[in-house]
Amino acid sequence: MATLVPLSAIDPQMVEELLDASFGEGRHARTAYRIREGTDWLDALSFAALDDDDYLAGTIQLWPVALTDPRGRAHPMIMVGPVAVMPGRQGEGFGKALMAASLGAIDAGFEDGASPLPQVMIGDPDYYDRWQFTATHTQGWHCPGPFEKHRLLARSGNPAILPAEGMLGPWSLAN
Repeated sequence: MATLVPLSAIDPQMVEELLDASFGEGRHARTAYRIREGTDWLDALSFAALDDDDYLAGTIQLWPVALTDPRGRAHPMIMVGPVAVMPGRQGEGFGKALMAASLGAIDAGFEDGASPLPQVMIGDPDYYDRWQFTATHTQGWHCPGPFEKHRLLARSGNPAILPAEGMLGPWSLAN
């Protein structure tokens, strides 16, 4: 059974090693890194999963981003990911537990259980649809680098608030 702890409780070097093991050392060149460039992950929404022996098995980080529409208006969102599970430990439920914790923290306190801030991620649509992530509303969205349109996913309690077009990028909490 996974024990979840705030990601801030984990040595940052251990997190980097887990991310390298999960995604490879070239992971910093990925488009997702460009989208969240210059921002810090959100402490209250980012977690680590420890196994029964208290070894780091997985992590999830959430980030402040925005979709800037063609008129230049920024629409704040939360970017989910990376969701990383140590190779060899995948399929044991760590990723599901991390997603449940982060999305639960986002949705906590909202009457209908859906955050007013949409969430976005680049990921496997067949895996993440169980949390209502879909590419249905993202087809007119762009990213600062290559991406597969069917893997750009969004989750929103009110999809009508999602702009049809825009560019994803970092969002400063000072905005």
